[in-house]
Amino acid sequence: MLHIIMAVIGLYVSARGIWPLSLNLTSKIVLTVVVLCIAEHHLITRTWFGSMASPEIPGLVLTLLGWAFCALLLLGFFILVKDLLGMVAYPLSAETGRVLLASPRLLAALTVTTLVIAAVGVWNAVKIPMVKTIEIALPGLPAAFDGFRIVQLTDLHASRLLQRPWMAAVVDRANALDPDLTVITGDMVDGTTSARADDVKPLQSLKAKHGVMAIPGNHEYYSGYESWLTVYKQLGLHMLINQHTTITQENQQLVIAGVTDHAANGFGLPEPDIAAALDQVPANQTVILLSHRPTGAAANAKAGASLQLSGHTHGGQILGAHVLAKMANEGFVDGLYDVAGMKLYVSMGTGLWNGFPVRLGRPSEITQIVLRTQR
Repeated sequence: MLHIIMAVIGLYVSARGIWPLSLNLTSKIVLTVVVLCIAEHHLITRTWFGSMASPEIPGLVLTLLGWAFCALLLLGFFILVKDLLGMVAYPLSAETGRVLLASPRLLAALTVTTLVIAAVGVWNAVKIPMVKTIEIALPGLPAAFDGFRIVQLTDLHASRLLQRPWMAAVVDRANALDPDLTVITGDMVDGTTSARADDVKPLQSLKAKHGVMAIPGNHEYYSGYESWLTVYKQLGLHMLINQHTTITQENQQLVIAGVTDHAANGFGLPEPDIAAALDQVPANQTVILLSHRPTGAAANAKAGASLQLSGHTHGGQILGAHVLAKMANEGFVDGLYDVAGMKLYVSMGTGLWNGFPVRLGRPSEITQIVLRTQR
């Protein structure tokens, strides 16, 4: 479906942006082919250069493709708005309508604008995320854990776009916070263990007083789930696969639980099981649940989770488009929510998938969560 939609957008931009220009036929055909190649670059890279999740092409090429792809989407949107306004304006003012529908200068201005906006979006996507600090008050949180600091990383998406230097910089920034606990809520990689072995090595340098705990996201399943579980354990990550563990401070306890991702269903692997994850957890315990997707939060609250930490949405990546991501995730897209008495925090993501490396108004984050006892 994605490829069909992009073909339509590519043809529309070509028809309205290239063919009206005063160019010879050969130039128009060449430019149209270039636009269609940009529109279908996911199909091209999937077919000849790896997979949809992990095209194995140079990072610079991925960056340029992301820039061109974003510019194409934005230009298609702007041309559509321009054309609609032109059709509405034409009966009222033929001159205004002609300018909106057929002005080469307006088209050129829109093209330059989209190229600049897309460049800003790509830069925002690949730069090292800033730290976002929030305090979350939890009813019943033991006094010993008041001020307990958790660093959440999510959607790291190690790839040919976000390689080892980027990952190392993220790790350094996370470690500088000196957290009590670091958690990774899925989608750490795009690609096989052999392709990404070097890119994920910095994760073994993550440090926290109570260690580093993690869960799989949907992209782990696309990249060789069982092989990656072995690698993650070798890197020192405590994988919570429908399981929980207990942290003790001053004879008081905090439960950290984790579930798998719904993508497991397509691979014959264990699906998320909150009952198994919280098996034998006393009813009065404070439970921090790691769940890659924010969906299912109501059921997790009912099962006894006190705080759910999720990612997956990337915050929608583009302001405005985040409304669609919200609709696709039961109304959750970023920030703090109250779900039937449970707190849900959805991170906008630390990295993102290399197939759409753009962020506009929806910045990436390294999240520092400070737990507070609700008074």
